Amino acid sequence: MTAIVHYKIPRSVLVVIHTPGLQVLLLRRADTAQEFWQSVTGSKDHEDETWLQTAAREVGEETGIDASAPGCRLTDWGLENVYTIYPEWQHRYAPGVWHNTERVLGLCVPAGTPVALSPREHTAYAWWDWREAARRCYSPSNAEAILMLPRFADAAVP
Repeated sequence: MTAIVHYKIPRSVLVVIHTPGLQVLLLRRADTAQEFWQSVTGSKDHEDETWLQTAAREVGEETGIDASAPGCRLTDWGLENVYTIYPEWQHRYAPGVWHNTERVLGLCVPAGTPVALSPREHTAYAWWDWREAARRCYSPSNAEAILMLPRFADAAVP
C-alpha cells in the first residue's frame, strides 16, 4: 500500500503583527539552533483558502491571537515576495517546486495583547520597536516588510 504524501502549497503568508505604537512581535523558531527571529509565517492549507483566512489561521496557531478580536485589524498589504525555498525545508514541497510566493499582511493589535506560543514552532517571543525588529529578523524579506510598516500602519489602526 502506498502512503499518501501531503506536500505544502508553495503559497504562504508573512504577517507583521504590531501595535498602534509600531511595536512589532517577533517569534524565535524552535527548529533552528541559531537566533532565528521572524514574524508569523505559514502556507495555505488548501488552494481555496484566501490570504486573509490563511493569515488569521496562522496567527491563531502560532500566537494564540484572534485576528478578529475587538481592537484588532488584519490588512492585506498587496505585496508579494517570491523566494527560493531553503534547502533544509525543500522536502516539505512537491518534487520540482523550488520557489514560494509569500503574501505580506499586517495585523494591528492593542498594546499588551497576550501571546501564547505554539511550543512546537517557537521557543520565545518579544516585542520590539519596528526598526529593532527589522534588524533582528533572520529573513531579508521579513526585515523589508517590517521596514515598510510605517507606510501601512495608519490604515491598520482600528
